Formats: sequence, structure tokens, C-alpha cells
Amino acid sequence: MGFDTYQIDPNKCTECVGFYDHSTCQRVCPIDNAIIIDPEHIETKEELIAKFEQLKNS
Repeated sequence: MGFDTYQIDPNKCTECVGFYDHSTCQRVCPIDNAIIIDPEHIETKEELIAKFEQLKNS
């Protein structure tokens, strides 16, 4: 809100796979449609789980 701008790091985003049943960023964002899917960073559930495991173990 206001003048703050936030950016999701695609190297750290697991779309909440491994944490929650659904992505939470869109649910908690106070601005409708502010979070959009980046077509250059589409990942399968298996890729997201692998990323989650890698981040968890780093």
C-alpha cells in the first residue's frame, strides 16, 4: 500500500508448496489482481517441491 513496492523473488518462491495448501500471497495482498503469474517462471509442482527442499536445507 502507499508508495512501497514489493517484488517476489522467483528463486525463493515455491507458490507456498511445502508450506500451505494454497498460495497465500494473493490472499493477503490488499490490492486485487496486483500479483500476477510471470509467464517466464512457470514451474511444475515437482519443481516447486524440489525448490522448497533446497531452500529448507540451505
